[in-house]
Amino acid sequence: MENQTKMQEAFDAGISLTKKAAERLSAVMEAEGKKGFGLRMKVTTGGCSGMNYDMSFEENKNEFDKVFSSQNMQIYCDLKSYLYLKGIKVDFSSDILNGGFKIVNPNAERTCGCGTSFSV
Repeated sequence: MENQTKMQEAFDAGISLTKKAAERLSAVMEAEGKKGFGLRMKVTTGGCSGMNYDMSFEENKNEFDKVFSSQNMQIYCDLKSYLYLKGIKVDFSSDILNGGFKIVNPNAERTCGCGTSFSV
């Protein structure tokens, strides 16, 4: 029973945003005229570690998307990408040298120095 509970928790693991990330995303959405849109999270192939994170804004979810809510923002993720993104947390830093969006991915075995590419 304990293993089944852990498996269900892993399957249900969401995608979350820190307060700073949500504030920055909201500001960018408003600047682009996309206020009220959702955040699309997906994985593409490429990068120095094999897979890249991709974030964009979409007005509506797709038919087979998993949908999460974090910091009052809707997050859409296709099922294939979700296999690699379950349980991630998106943060934002305004630090001059290392600023930008940072993704903490418990599924990644290796990440590149810039933080936009990973492997599992």
